[in-house]
Amino acid sequence: MAVHARPDKTTIAGHAVDRSYLPLLLTLGLGVFAGALDLGVLSPALPALGSTFGVGARELAWVFTLYLLANVVSIPIMTKLSDRNGRRPVYIACVTIFALGSLLAITAPSFGIFLTARAIQALGAGGIFPVATAAIADRVPQERRGAALGLVAATWGLAAVLGPNLGGVLTHFLSWRWIFAANIPLSIVVVALARIHVPATASRARGPLDVAGIVLLAVALLCAMIGLSRLDASSASLGGNEVTIGAIFLALVALGGLHVVERRASEPVISPKLFANRQIAVTYVLEILIGVLEGALFFVPAALVAAQHLSSASAGAIAAIGALMFVVVIPMAGRALDAVGSRLVLAVGSLLTALGLLLFALGLRSLPASIIAMIVAGTGFGALLGAPTRYIVSNEAPATMRASAIGLLSVFLIIGQIFGGSLAGGIVGSLADPVAGFRAAYETFAAVAIVTTLGTFALKSRRLEKKS
Repeated sequence: MAVHARPDKTTIAGHAVDRSYLPLLLTLGLGVFAGALDLGVLSPALPALGSTFGVGARELAWVFTLYLLANVVSIPIMTKLSDRNGRRPVYIACVTIFALGSLLAITAPSFGIFLTARAIQALGAGGIFPVATAAIADRVPQERRGAALGLVAATWGLAAVLGPNLGGVLTHFLSWRWIFAANIPLSIVVVALARIHVPATASRARGPLDVAGIVLLAVALLCAMIGLSRLDASSASLGGNEVTIGAIFLALVALGGLHVVERRASEPVISPKLFANRQIAVTYVLEILIGVLEGALFFVPAALVAAQHLSSASAGAIAAIGALMFVVVIPMAGRALDAVGSRLVLAVGSLLTALGLLLFALGLRSLPASIIAMIVAGTGFGALLGAPTRYIVSNEAPATMRASAIGLLSVFLIIGQIFGGSLAGGIVGSLADPVAGFRAAYETFAAVAIVTTLGTFALKSRRLEKKS
């Protein structure tokens, strides 16, 4: 931490921030860190979880996908409540719900109760980041808001790097249950700080909550999760996939109903108006595909344990290499947007991701190949998960819908992660040999990355992007 000559400014990680906002940013950042850490930290614990509860890859996929589904449901509910009732009470409620879910996860006697605990955690965690963002917008002036948001968002990157390492070490030396133990005291600290530093005022917005839209979206995603996780990749015929076909059909019906409801809703969760812009519509599709690819990262430690018989700590450390790479690359990819445009950044990122995932699939039993694959794929993810899609949407969306248009990117990314996690669980669980299952899953993800690369060519060229 370096203090500038001006007494009201402090530089942290390259961001100049007014010191008077630091208690608020610390409070919000700790909460965001806890919520973000709780996703990646479980990756290296999957084999131990499966052993404890006697479940396989199909069921273990729900550890992530159910968490993500509850996040999608939580985001619009908590943001609307914070507009109505103020940031402080809703932020405290989110952190408290997250802590209660963590406590239940520690003591869960069965896999069903553990999944219930994950859903409770996610209902709290889903509101933490958007409410924190709104609190910053309320409290920090616009000319200093970017630095403040950057500092809080940076905790996501920190959690992505620390999560797999921390989860692997705790699982290896203690138990996977200890992964959730730190959430309790951390949540108590955050709640105590929030009572002092998070603003209590509310905008008193009274617009209706799109309950029907939220329910239909949740039903569609739940059906898709069931269908993909029950996929029988060993069967070339439709005969072994009746459940998958039926569930996907129901998901499509729910999506059709969602389309009808959202066209009539006064404040829709997913506004149809945004899809009238071709550039935005293509970007949303790409964001779903990027989320599918990110879902591949959930199973990296489990694949390494199965193929190379590594400890949870070692597998987590290798997975963290990929996370470290995309944290390093994200700012560089952001700068490249101004130089070469979003289409090229996304194309190169998805191509590198495809190469890294394919190398991981083919070299699954080789430690050096796995490390190189994580470096290559992590570099690709750094270009995909940074600023490009937000850059496109912020340029294309009208000012009156810009915030909701950018917020939808998070929803579509989570939807993709749900699809990716469910798909991986279905493929791995349908093959008798888990190593063959993981290889087939990552070959599939590499194919999805190629499709993503091709999809980037539907975006505007750099020349046209500059004109918009």
